[in-house]
Formats: sequence, C-alpha cells, structure tokens
Amino acid sequence: MIDWTPIVFVTFKALVLATGMFFAIKWHYDQGKKDKDKAKQNRAVLRASGKVVAIFALLLLALGIVTFFVVSMVGLDMTMP
Repeated sequence: MIDWTPIVFVTFKALVLATGMFFAIKWHYDQGKKDKDKAKQNRAVLRASGKVVAIFALLLLALGIVTFFVVSMVGLDMTMP
C-alpha cells in the first residue's frame, strides 16, 4: 500500500522543479532582451547600496560610542590586557 507513495512524491517533485527551472530560464532570457536603461539602473543600484553601507557604518559607529559611554557610566574596567 505504501510502496507507491515515494513514486508519486518524487514524480511530483521532479515536475515542480522542472517547471520552476523552465520559468527561471525563460525569465532570465527575457531580461536579457530588454536592455533599455541598463546603465541608469546599474547607477541607481550602486547609489542605493552605497547609501545602505554608509548608514550601516554610521549606526555601527553610534553603537560603539553608546556602548563606550554606558560601560563608563556603569564603571566597568576597559583597560586592555
């Protein structure tokens, strides 16, 4: 009775993966065809990623400064060994 279960599940999994691969390849192929404003898009992505990196660096610096002052207020020893 249970012998047919793996056959059905493996067949279903193969069909789903094959369909997904087909649509992924088709999508990438279609993306290559529409090459309009590629430089403009690349510039926008680069600018956005630069902003994210800058914000992350500023937040990291702020966290370090806040941590330093909190540790100083609590009175913990911050000497290097």
